[in-house]
Amino acid sequence: MTGKTPILNGLRQRCGQCGEGRLFSAYLKLNEACPVCGRDMRAADTADGPAFFVGFGVLILTAPFLFLVPMSPLSVGLKIGAIILLALVITGLCLWLLPVAKGILLNLQLHHGAGQARPDPPEPPSPGA
Repeated sequence: MTGKTPILNGLRQRCGQCGEGRLFSAYLKLNEACPVCGRDMRAADTADGPAFFVGFGVLILTAPFLFLVPMSPLSVGLKIGAIILLALVITGLCLWLLPVAKGILLNLQLHHGAGQARPDPPEPPSPGA
């Protein structure tokens, strides 16, 4: 691995191993392997993690405006325009940040070898029981 961390490579949407290959072949469509170093990326599955983190972060940033606009002394037309503008900003932020969050989580999963959780096998009964 180069001097860059999986997080920095995820921000750049590059392979966490070589730092050069692109993670995605299209918007959120993950490459099966790194086009440069060949690292298999099918082992990691970010599921809904990136969407949760992005949605939660954008909500924290925009919630004050969602509360203040309806209470502002603006006319109804300006309030509607402000809410439409906020909806566009929220949508744009989510669409922009989603590939970045997915790249970071994917690189961290591959770097740490994280996999799906499996239940522990049941313990055998003790001989004296």
